[in-house]
Amino acid sequence: MNPPRAINPLHVAGIAALACLIALPFVTPAYFLHIVIQILLWGFIYTAWSIMGRFGFVSLGHGAFMGVGAYVPALLWNYEGVTPWLGIPAGVALSVLLAVVIGYPCFRFRVIGHYFALVTLALSEVVLRTITAARDITGGSLGMTQKLAGHSWYALQFPDKRYFYGIALVVWLGGLLVWRWVDRGIEREALEAISEDEEAAASLGIDVMREKLRVTVVSAALTSVGGSLFGQYLAYLNPETVSGIAVSLQIVFAAIAGGMYALLGPTVGAFLTIALNEGLRVWFGTNFIGAANTIYGILLILFIIFMPRGIMGVIENLRMPRRAPAPAPAE
Repeated sequence: MNPPRAINPLHVAGIAALACLIALPFVTPAYFLHIVIQILLWGFIYTAWSIMGRFGFVSLGHGAFMGVGAYVPALLWNYEGVTPWLGIPAGVALSVLLAVVIGYPCFRFRVIGHYFALVTLALSEVVLRTITAARDITGGSLGMTQKLAGHSWYALQFPDKRYFYGIALVVWLGGLLVWRWVDRGIEREALEAISEDEEAAASLGIDVMREKLRVTVVSAALTSVGGSLFGQYLAYLNPETVSGIAVSLQIVFAAIAGGMYALLGPTVGAFLTIALNEGLRVWFGTNFIGAANTIYGILLILFIIFMPRGIMGVIENLRMPRRAPAPAPAE
């Protein structure tokens, strides 16, 4: 008779945490539920970036994918009455197309490192300027409000925040599963080899361009989904809050600060950024508009220097048992 398996305390903690998350909307005031929904959505977006960033493919263009994902379903709904259930896949398809258009030539001609970061940075700014310039359609810098339909699954609009909390929770869990799939899949070994030395990886038979393009497309698609749901939740879009360089830098900062090498690291980064934004808004009101971006920059420098693996990396190091010193050799 086989002995009973020992209960893994991590599994128990995970089940307890999931139960708390399911019960949360029934015991939480509306304001705090609003904060939690934002943490889940931003945590999903940061997780999407970390799928790519953790292998050294530093993209500063994810603000472009988020902006496309947010605006495409909103425009289709406002002008054509197309349900977001069709608009969101359209936004994802356009984001994937942008990722391929930018990624293929970069990977084909081995544009890597800070050169690749600059190319993606330009993409983020191009999308921002395009949205702003098309003011007759998008509202430009004044933003755009979606047509309200009340409680509607067709329009994906719910006055009761608990519905959107459930959607955000499911999507966030899905992002964690994709992160886990990449982390445990055979592609991880190939991507790590590519991040170390592309020529050596190619000599081992790894299709460098295919692997890099695949992870870029997955990351862009998930970011677009997160942008779509974020726009649907707020029902108001402004190009400065869903696209552009500032959003891209916020994504990079949060993923690095939370720990892009850990499953829950980007979500910890989301908690940090949302808490920072809300704290600045409550304490200073409109007196220090834009201060968050300055603080992001300062904290990013500090995290890269002193905590390169982020908050979750420090926690994991504390959990690891220290090795006992080796005994002195006998004379």
